Amino acid sequence: MSEASFFTDMLQSITDRGRQLLFSGARATQAAAKADLQTLCEMLLSSRGEASGMALAAEILDRWEALESEGAQAFLDMLHEKFGPDTVRLDQAIENYRTDKSSAAIIALHQAAEPRRQELLRRLNHAPNGTAKLVRMRQQLLASKDQSEGYHALDADFTHLFGSWFNRGFLTLRPIDWTTPAYILEKIIKYEAVHEIAGWEELRRRLAPADRRCFAFFHPRLADEPLVFVEVALTRSVPSAIGDVLVEGREQINADEATTAVFYSISNCQDGLRGISFGNFLIKQVVEDLRRDLPGLKNFVTLSPVPGFARWLAKARPETLTALDDPKWPDNEKTAAEVERVLLPLAARYFLTERTPGGRPVDPVARFHLGNGARLERLNFLGDRSAKAMQQAHGLMVNYLYKLDDIVANHEALAQRGEVIASPGVKGLLSQTDESRRSGNGQQGSRPFAQIMNTTLGGGRK
Repeated sequence: MSEASFFTDMLQSITDRGRQLLFSGARATQAAAKADLQTLCEMLLSSRGEASGMALAAEILDRWEALESEGAQAFLDMLHEKFGPDTVRLDQAIENYRTDKSSAAIIALHQAAEPRRQELLRRLNHAPNGTAKLVRMRQQLLASKDQSEGYHALDADFTHLFGSWFNRGFLTLRPIDWTTPAYILEKIIKYEAVHEIAGWEELRRRLAPADRRCFAFFHPRLADEPLVFVEVALTRSVPSAIGDVLVEGREQINADEATTAVFYSISNCQDGLRGISFGNFLIKQVVEDLRRDLPGLKNFVTLSPVPGFARWLAKARPETLTALDDPKWPDNEKTAAEVERVLLPLAARYFLTERTPGGRPVDPVARFHLGNGARLERLNFLGDRSAKAMQQAHGLMVNYLYKLDDIVANHEALAQRGEVIASPGVKGLLSQTDESRRSGNGQQGSRPFAQIMNTTLGGGRK
């Protein structure tokens, strides 16, 4: 029996004994057994016994799981409304701090400001499988249409706690291969979010060959649930299209022949952990493991999607290109060449100059890799012609380069100056957009991008 299984069984045994004490007998029936969820939560916060606390936590989570959607939403509302900070205690702590700036006063203020639901969630986490259930609870919260102040406050509490519970120090990196237990392989198929895995045979092609690797992070309280995983292709060169990596019947090589490790898919598995970053640690750990096992590897790159590009392009030009309206445009060599000539410079602008209101790159995948210290290396026209990629990015894919000596400097350039570090080739594409804009009437920026694109590619919709 594994250590994790032994610990889980021990928790379950203690919880079962606590439930027998709390929910058996006439007196308990009048108290705990008939209490509503709010009362049970109050009981849990005031509980001092280990077994009774676990039993109450398990009972609350079991009842929560049985709720219909309206009841589940009411439970979340109750957490916000009834289990916020103790306002009387907080007011007193604020007044004390005004006259006493001591460390003790600061600690008291911090403790008073913490919502009671944070301690409630900590205690719910003591239940068997409590961590997994709380992750599902946050998944339900994120799926809610409620965007009120209460929603954001409750999510802030989950995020704060999960950030500690899923600290990198608690995570274990495990290789995933064709010998991994089937119940975990099934989850790799299920959670693959970038390039769909059609079935077991396709999964075998991604895991079994000598030039393929897959790694996942696991947490001890979710032992059989991957948190995030990365698929890696070992190649002799940097691929420009996903077909080069995934096509059936491709040429396979021995691992020691490879010079390049290509991270072609990174998938987060738990919706309830959205915003809790694991991928940056994952890539860095995988790079270290690969360098140790395969010293011949010189290049570490991604082959990444661009999920926000088509949406941004639609806003950048109010009229739709007639060329892009035709789903068969990539099959027309002349049309595709014209689209490429205009699209790549615009893509360079999208990555290098466009920013969110907070000053970050607009593309979520770009934010991830550039924030980790990668360099924007190459834009790949029609790198992925799947329906999903055509809809999201008109087929565009990107290579980000992880050059180990430059990672820290690249990260600091983005974090401190908002500068995206890019290869000369990508920067050269950006200069083409400037030339196109100047060609309108001699003034940079005077000619709208919609006009440039529609003029170049034959006009827009009337």
